[in-house]
Amino acid sequence: MEKNKNRKKLRICVATCNRADYSKLAPIMFGIKGQPELFDLKVVVLGSHLIDDYGNTYRMIEQDDFDINTSLHTIVRGEDEAAMVESVGLALVKLPDVLNRLKPDLMIVHGDRFDALAVATSAALMNIRILHMEGGEVSGTIDDSIRHAITKLAHYHVCCTRSAEQHLIAMCEDHNRILLSGCPSYDKLLTAGSKDYMSILQTWLSKDVKPREYIVALQHPVTTNIKHSVKMFELTLDALITFNKRTLILFPNIDAGSKEMVRVMRKKGIEQNPNFRAVKHIPFEQFIQMVAHAGLMIGNSSCGVREAGAFGTPVINLGTRQTGRETGENVLHVRNADSQNKILHALQLQFGKLYPCSKIYGDGNAVPRILKFLKSIDMNEPLQKKFCFPPVKECISQDIDHILETQSALAVDLGGTNLRVAIVSMKGEIIKKYTRANPKTYDERIELILKLCVEAASESVKLNCRILGVGISTGGRVNHNEGIVLHSTKLIQEWVSVDLRTPLSDTLRLPVWVDNDGNCAALAERKFGLGKGVENFVTVITGT
Repeated sequence: MEKNKNRKKLRICVATCNRADYSKLAPIMFGIKGQPELFDLKVVVLGSHLIDDYGNTYRMIEQDDFDINTSLHTIVRGEDEAAMVESVGLALVKLPDVLNRLKPDLMIVHGDRFDALAVATSAALMNIRILHMEGGEVSGTIDDSIRHAITKLAHYHVCCTRSAEQHLIAMCEDHNRILLSGCPSYDKLLTAGSKDYMSILQTWLSKDVKPREYIVALQHPVTTNIKHSVKMFELTLDALITFNKRTLILFPNIDAGSKEMVRVMRKKGIEQNPNFRAVKHIPFEQFIQMVAHAGLMIGNSSCGVREAGAFGTPVINLGTRQTGRETGENVLHVRNADSQNKILHALQLQFGKLYPCSKIYGDGNAVPRILKFLKSIDMNEPLQKKFCFPPVKECISQDIDHILETQSALAVDLGGTNLRVAIVSMKGEIIKKYTRANPKTYDERIELILKLCVEAASESVKLNCRILGVGISTGGRVNHNEGIVLHSTKLIQEWVSVDLRTPLSDTLRLPVWVDNDGNCAALAERKFGLGKGVENFVTVITGT
């Protein structure tokens, strides 16, 4: 840590490549600009910001009153794999002159885009310290590889979730140079829902539009399987046309395959369809209002699995592009979106639902933490980064620990004598347990199950637990696909053809699984007991 209060200003260069990364970087840029006695902000704009087909989004940086020190045209058009590689090469050719002129002490790079990889590579080779935003996260496609490559080049890391922090530590990064701050965009998101929004909805859709009665669609190509992603986009459009709701659809990003996806939009007549509004870009503040008040968001954008959760907006995440991302209960995954009917069914299930707001990715206080982190950087420390190879020291979360909830489930054990309900963590730890005598009649039993589960769900909030679902273990034969007890033992009376899933799911608004108690015991032994790590094992159940 730097102790000298009279140290020179830290010259920080922020490189922004597209509309998405600017939404995360802008709050930090405002914070840096607001402390001119400590920081000297430089801004480099490159990538799709400077392309008309993608909205000339550099203008929103100018509208935010930031001085753009350098604009670099680095995109080689073609929207295929070769064009992405050539764009990285072009950026690598142009960036050294810029960095030599600006002479930054620190380069801030965001995320997992190929443009960002070029920036990080240039800075690393020119002995400029790098701070990487949103490292340690996991998703699909080539983005994972690019993100982790930037992590290895970076000297400092700002991450959004506890899991991302753990991943960075597992990748041998120095824990003292990792900040768990939450996502900077959440600093705006968590206050956005309360603002006046009707004029924004009417601007982008129509004068008669109502909250929760329209869809926001945003789908990008999957660069590792372009043909499949274009076909999936076509099926998505067919499903949206059939579903017949007002839809705001954004053009895809500049990745390989985007040109083919735009052709599909035009082939389907989306821009002429009165139910659709197709746009290249929406200012971030207006876009989050559209997402906050939508009846549904569909596609494969990270916004669906990250930002939409802040409002509890229902989301359908299509395909594999976000595989591995942490999500709230508002997200319904359709991993294999191979038919129009499957997507249409997901639309029917999700549209208009209300979900609790999620704070997985932040609590609204990321920027103050990041500015404090920047002030702590000691420019006299050796430039050469060190890797902390195993054994990795135990993770001790910074600052946001009290906000990130323990992911948990409700466990219901229905025995012949007792009825037990427990809050159980993902590690199998029982956080709180409730035990009552099992009633003899069906009505009393259902009433007690619902009462205990509601009580446990309410108590879980005080215990800082996020309930993700309910698992029910019961004696007898069970149709686990339907959540129905077909027939039970004599010890549990009036327990034939009982639908357990529906009343619990309707009351708690959570997914519910029901299975035979022997199967549940075997699954628990496999995950937490003697069967852990064993490929094949046998569980023998003996009962009364």
